[in-house]
Amino acid sequence: MIAKLLIRAVDALYIPQIRRFISRDIFCYGVCGGVNMVLDTLWYFILYHFVVCERFVNLGFVVVSPHIATLCLVFPITFFTGFWLNRNVAFHATHISTTPQLAKYALTVVGSIALNYACMKFFVDLCGVWATPSKMLTTIVCAAYSFVAGRYFTFKA
Repeated sequence: MIAKLLIRAVDALYIPQIRRFISRDIFCYGVCGGVNMVLDTLWYFILYHFVVCERFVNLGFVVVSPHIATLCLVFPITFFTGFWLNRNVAFHATHISTTPQLAKYALTVVGSIALNYACMKFFVDLCGVWATPSKMLTTIVCAAYSFVAGRYFTFKA
């Protein structure tokens, strides 16, 4: 039911001015990514300020900084919301069972993390591009990778 509402909302936002430049699949994937990014930011804010309370976390064998501890808490949440959005909204035509798709999704997320690292090392260390523009380029590369991996591997119809 929520997925159908989200699909209708995406369709309402997919206006003719956008249709000329972006396919519906890419637009829907972008909207789902944007929603997940907003959720990630909200969860990060809430957990950082009200759960971690901006303090270092002593795990006994290591002390974790508040921003990294919060990142570790938020990642599983946005991992599953991203999976749900992709499975039920962006690539909703798929009928494969959830467990194998979740395993494939986890594999593509690991690939995305590795690609993020490799791109940042390439752009900053080898090409000498500043960190912020490098992150922007990396985001474009990783978004393209994630879309292709989702469409042709994880959520292949």
